[in-house]
Amino acid sequence: MKVAGTSAPPETAPAASRPGLRELKKQRTRDLLLRSALELFTERGYEETTVDDIAEAADVSQRTFFRYFASKEDAAFFVARLAESHFVRAVLARPPEEAPLDALRRALAESWSTIGEAVEQLVPLELHMRFYRVIESTPALLAAHLRRATELEEEIARVVAVREGLDVDTDPRPRVVVAVFGAVMRVTERIWSARDDASLAALRDLTADYLDQVAPALTGNWRRAET
Repeated sequence: MKVAGTSAPPETAPAASRPGLRELKKQRTRDLLLRSALELFTERGYEETTVDDIAEAADVSQRTFFRYFASKEDAAFFVARLAESHFVRAVLARPPEEAPLDALRRALAESWSTIGEAVEQLVPLELHMRFYRVIESTPALLAAHLRRATELEEEIARVVAVREGLDVDTDPRPRVVVAVFGAVMRVTERIWSARDDASLAALRDLTADYLDQVAPALTGNWRRAET
């Protein structure tokens, strides 16, 4: 493992906020490269797909590809970075009186629908979800995904620390609570990727079920009382 809302329709958006024709062309080229990359990764395999393959599928040059993405990995995780940025903003917007774990969970719950909306502006949501399943079966992608997850956890831990008025480098609690939350997300991603239903709704429901178990799992007595 999302936007506050969609932008105004072109006919009602202020002229100053509308992208010009040059910018629109650049966005279309980027989105075409993204879609071509994800389609090739899911159909052919990440390791088997080259930058030249992606450029050819998008009918552009290799040089054009590198104007938009630093590498094949950069293109692979571009949409995921968008989703992550939405989640971080959602955490920042949570009321200060919420307990840290509650704030994380409610930020995630509020983010599910906007994640889908934001992704659809770049690539089909179904393609994005299929690619997430490719990550689990591709060592290079999985290693990159786990590295990025660690970086995201550190960012969120610092956000939580600021919310609570704590120093993240002297108080371990922000990193602990984010580590627990991140572990649940990782487990549900792995289980979801092995199931037949690859929808965002299925991932959302599975994540909610597992988050429900955090408190009982950490504080409860798992052994049945002897009769």
